[in-house]
Amino acid sequence: MPSILIVDDEPGVRSALGGVLRDEGYEVDAVESGEVCLEQLARQDYDVVLLDIWLPGMDGLATLARMRERQIDVQVVIISGHGNIESAVRAIKMGAFDFVEKPLSLEKTVVVVRNAFRQRRLEAENLSLRAKVDARRHIMVGESYAMAKLREQVDMAAPTNGRVLILGENGTGKELVARNIHQLSQRRAGPFVEVNCAAIPEELIESELFGHVRGAFTGAVSDRRGKFEAAHGGTIFLDEIADMSLKTQAKVLRVLQEQIMEAVGGSSRIRVDARVLAATNKDLTAEIRAGRFREDLYFRLNVVPIFVPPLRDRHEDVSLLADHFMAMLAREYGRRAKTFEADAIVVLRQYEWPGNVRELHNVVERLMIMVPGERISSRDLSFLDQGLTPGGGVPAEAKGDDSAKTLHEARDRFESEYIRRALAAQHGNISRTADLLGIERSNLYRKMRGFGITPSRRGEDEPRA
Repeated sequence: MPSILIVDDEPGVRSALGGVLRDEGYEVDAVESGEVCLEQLARQDYDVVLLDIWLPGMDGLATLARMRERQIDVQVVIISGHGNIESAVRAIKMGAFDFVEKPLSLEKTVVVVRNAFRQRRLEAENLSLRAKVDARRHIMVGESYAMAKLREQVDMAAPTNGRVLILGENGTGKELVARNIHQLSQRRAGPFVEVNCAAIPEELIESELFGHVRGAFTGAVSDRRGKFEAAHGGTIFLDEIADMSLKTQAKVLRVLQEQIMEAVGGSSRIRVDARVLAATNKDLTAEIRAGRFREDLYFRLNVVPIFVPPLRDRHEDVSLLADHFMAMLAREYGRRAKTFEADAIVVLRQYEWPGNVRELHNVVERLMIMVPGERISSRDLSFLDQGLTPGGGVPAEAKGDDSAKTLHEARDRFESEYIRRALAAQHGNISRTADLLGIERSNLYRKMRGFGITPSRRGEDEPRA
């Protein structure tokens, strides 16, 4: 049943308005202040709030501001006194749906409430359609043995509430796996909240994860919910978990153990119920030995480990992925999808894809934009030809050159040479080379160290003017 919360300090208004709305078939509660309103919204969800501007203590505008800070999903209709239209307009700018003036016309108020419910239904339908589109975008494409095993692991892990540690190189699709686990779980109706631990500065990550109260630090001008609280009832995905500091790891461990947290600068204990999925491209056992990752946190996270294979280990999926990305990008760009000719498919399958699925997506997008015709041939993929023979075959060292006796050695040689050529093409600029390869800058540095490639002093940063 649709639900309404009336917030007004006049008992007569609460009684009259509540009676009319109950006769219309709504479930109605009524409170007398902004403070009680916020407490009630913390305990129960409502579809519409009828909020008086003039309230004792916290007024209507302040109450509305707190509701928006806490990201409370509800339609707000403002009750405005005579001569207070300016405040009502301010409330509309703050996100209120509409306003009604006192003395209240009960007939007009019912119409506004109906419109608020209609708007809420439209927004819910829009979210549903977007979820369907996202589900189409987030399908796991591939028919290889490696992908079949990955789907099997996801299908087994998803219906449970167990924590999952997703392992794999950059660009392999760890976030995609996390989203599929959420969509197949019993929490699919709840939020999916992603946190990239590597992208948040150390001084801000605790506030990002746990929230903060007003005045907790310079710049904290209002209360803010953290990601864990935002994920309540759903799933939180901690990407690049190994980049989190030891101090923050300790606080995350406490939340996992007790399911209780405190906002930065706050003293109240907040209960959180969020399934935790974590991902990393690093070897966590090596990170533990190096003293950079807590062993107890590792054991808490590593309930269900899932390894996402690199694209070079499932070349048979490359053509399927290329067609999938082409169809998806064609819809986004409003163009007709281009067709890959047989010789282009050969080149795509022979390429080693150091940037994995992310690099393949970027290549297909480049082809969609830059190839003028409707068909893509091997000539359009000449920019991928480094490391391949002129005839489109495998590198010479893989054909029997004694300097590369194993596939692993041949692969390392190819990758090393490819990185050297990319660096040369970008004049030693690390950032642009990482973008070109479709990998993280830190991952590029790690590969360069492994292959003994030393960047030029100038190439470590952006070129100087």
